[in-house]
Amino acid sequence: MSGWYELSKNAQGLHHFVLKAANGLVILRSETYATAAGARGGVASVQVNAPHDERYTLLTSQDGKPYFNLKAANGEIIGTSQMYVSSGARQTGIDSVKTNGPSRDVREV
Repeated sequence: MSGWYELSKNAQGLHHFVLKAANGLVILRSETYATAAGARGGVASVQVNAPHDERYTLLTSQDGKPYFNLKAANGEIIGTSQMYVSSGARQTGIDSVKTNGPSRDVREV
């Protein structure tokens, strides 16, 4: 089983998506989009950009926790990871996005 995307809409009517690994854990969260079509475009961008090492920006939060952003070729952030306990765990997260990002399984929730 591979990962999948879940598209949803919040109480304000804005759309977003998450990428889930095969075990059901969220590995990437998108920004919010005004339309479902915008969120679907974000999914398409992850599908294209996830396999490319140069699209990942490694970051550290103010409290010292590692995380990453996935960026499109134009430099815009497509998604952000969770906070990790170590840089090794962050790399495992990146590897999971690389593996699961190309998934064509998109679900509306």
